[in-house]
Amino acid sequence: MGVDVSPKSLEVAREHFATDQIQYRLIEDLKGDPQFDLAYCNGVFHHIPLTARVDAARLIHKALNPGGLFSFWENNAWNPATRYVVSRCPFDKDAILLSPLEARSLLRKAGFEILRTDFRFIFPRALSGLRRIEDVVYKLPLGAQFQVLCRKAKKVA
Repeated sequence: MGVDVSPKSLEVAREHFATDQIQYRLIEDLKGDPQFDLAYCNGVFHHIPLTARVDAARLIHKALNPGGLFSFWENNAWNPATRYVVSRCPFDKDAILLSPLEARSLLRKAGFEILRTDFRFIFPRALSGLRRIEDVVYKLPLGAQFQVLCRKAKKVA
């Protein structure tokens, strides 16, 4: 299930990608009970106002079943090329990047257990032949994006 705050984005997603197994809903249509084993977002939180970020992460935490995973991807604020691109992108005009440390802290505050942090997309297309190196150096904070993989704790019996 895809979830968003934008009815227009959901309309486009439904038009191009909806199937019997893939549905798209507004965020306010989410049920209050846990219903997902996996959640994924990419490049969302730098658009959420600072004061609303923990609540947004808690909403995801609440929607996950116990033991559910959250793959949190963001642009790497430590990467100069990323900062350069974001500073020139009209879509990111009001964006406030998160550092990997800020992201990990945010996710802990929302109740997640941090499993790992990976840095990817080090080499641009012109150097795509070097991308295999990323599988060795993904722990170094070099990539244009990072992932914090985290988990909602399993219920204790």
